[in-house]
Amino acid sequence: MNLNKILIVDDEEGIVKVVKMYLEHHRYEVITALDGQEGLEKAKTEKPDLIVLDLMLPKINGYKVCGLLKKDARYAKIPVILFTARAQEKDVKLGEEVGADAYITKPFEPEALLSKIEELMGE
Repeated sequence: MNLNKILIVDDEEGIVKVVKMYLEHHRYEVITALDGQEGLEKAKTEKPDLIVLDLMLPKINGYKVCGLLKKDARYAKIPVILFTARAQEKDVKLGEEVGADAYITKPFEPEALLSKIEELMGE
């Protein structure tokens, strides 16, 4: 069985660890990055099936990472879930403008994240 690969980009190691364990338990292959630059590089080299992307990141913020990927035809089809504590209307709108496919706010329900991942991957 081919495991779907998910890239988690978040600078909070505790969150990365929890989400990684949860998704691996649900039979996903998980790769991680702790800043925007590393996230962008891993998105390009690993070609994940979906990206869970924090907004407030060192080096390059999540909006910029998402926008750069969505403007590149090679990566534009990878679904991106923005994953953030910033839940204001303007943040959501900006996420839509850079091409994000979904928006999940922290603190989050693991089941909500999982169902959004399954929805975006057509599972």
